[in-house]
Amino acid sequence: MDKGNRKKIGLLGGNFNPIHHAHLMMADQVAQQMNLEKVLLMPENIPPHVDEKETISAKHRVKMLELAIKDNPRLGLELIEIERGGKSYSYDTLKLLTKANPDTDYYFIIGGDMVEYLPKWYKIDELIELVKFIAIRRTEKNIESPYPVQWLEAPLLPISSTMIREMFVQNIKPTYLLPKDVISYIETEKLYKKNDQ
Repeated sequence: MDKGNRKKIGLLGGNFNPIHHAHLMMADQVAQQMNLEKVLLMPENIPPHVDEKETISAKHRVKMLELAIKDNPRLGLELIEIERGGKSYSYDTLKLLTKANPDTDYYFIIGGDMVEYLPKWYKIDELIELVKFIAIRRTEKNIESPYPVQWLEAPLLPISSTMIREMFVQNIKPTYLLPKDVISYIETEKLYKKNDQ
């Protein structure tokens, strides 16, 4: 296929437990700076490296993502890992996506702190044949990598999902840290409340 007609789609994978403004800002900045048609937020089913007990059900994480991106046409959802089930390995996902969408170039967005771990990623040598990595700079200097990585500048928001879950446990409303519709959903569904409280 002619290179000029190829779609450029970004992928931002994560647990999104819950989605917050740092995720959204990063996805939106990459979409704009790289001139991508869309950045798709791709929730993991079971991340290969996170304690499964800490992850709430995919149904809630997907609903929060839908609420968070509904007003931004640059952002979308890719639910392939949820639908596939099992552990979510990027290589398996990209193999399926590139086969299903042969006219699309995928750009995989990672935090700059993930770059040094790339050599440990499952089937990384095959993965870099399927996707281009975009890293968001989190420190002054780029981390050297044996793999091709394009670095981008974006404002850093020191927000984490862990911090937000902790605030809900303590009955502190994380106003301005995540979209208000997502906060309302978490409160309505009583997510992140400890059962013993």
